[in-house]
Amino acid sequence: MPDAEAPRLLCVEVYGSKPLSYMTETAAGLLERLARTTLFVPTTTRTPEQYGRVHLPGPAPRFAICANGGRLLVDGVSDPDWQDQVADRLADECAPLAEVRAHLLAAADPAWLLKERIAEDLFAYLVVDRALLPRGWVKELSEWAEGRGWTVSLQGRKIYAVPRPLTKSAAMREVARRTGAGLTLAAGDSLLDADLLLAADRAWRPGHGELADTGWSAPHVDVLEETGVAAGEEILRRLGAAVARSGEARGPAGDGMRDGARDGAEDSSQDAA
Repeated sequence: MPDAEAPRLLCVEVYGSKPLSYMTETAAGLLERLARTTLFVPTTTRTPEQYGRVHLPGPAPRFAICANGGRLLVDGVSDPDWQDQVADRLADECAPLAEVRAHLLAAADPAWLLKERIAEDLFAYLVVDRALLPRGWVKELSEWAEGRGWTVSLQGRKIYAVPRPLTKSAAMREVARRTGAGLTLAAGDSLLDADLLLAADRAWRPGHGELADTGWSAPHVDVLEETGVAAGEEILRRLGAAVARSGEARGPAGDGMRDGARDGAEDSSQDAA
């Protein structure tokens, strides 16, 4: 698209005193209308602190799902009952985070390891120089983690190690249970969004991101050609149409935000967190 035809953008996140994430002004209007007529639930792998940097248009969401489902925010505050449920399940079904973190650091090479982070004492991730990452390293790590109840995924420059029960879909189902939602709609672009898209009644996947790179799809997931902010705008347009066709405003609209407000916003940096 020629620069002169590019859409006007609205900044929805500032990080380090610099604008980071954007959405089109058209998408902002669509999201504001959607948030006033449905139960819109931002859903992200970000920690609550990282999510707090994002300021989406429309009313403040009553619920938000953070830390890949490990934190359920209710009116901006992490719900203690959900935290306890998650902690109990991880303790019963997975190896401890400390064990996984120790293995990650022991197996990683300082030549390509840039950062190491723990998110909400729930999961770990590495930021790496992908060009120097040895072929087969992620596969070996995945095989090691599988027997311990953990999953591993490479997304951009980040390698995530996440407990298998820690999912966005579990938190979405909890929101639906609490609110009596009869229809769930979702959208996302990353590998960690796949379970959310599969659990929703209907879902959308943009033309960018790891799911697109791997050709991932499912019968009830619409695959879009659009990428970037154009994809976010189109997803919001289709979400609105789906709600209108349903005859009532019901159900959480999931947003696979991963290091940037994804549904309707395009992150300019995948490694800001």
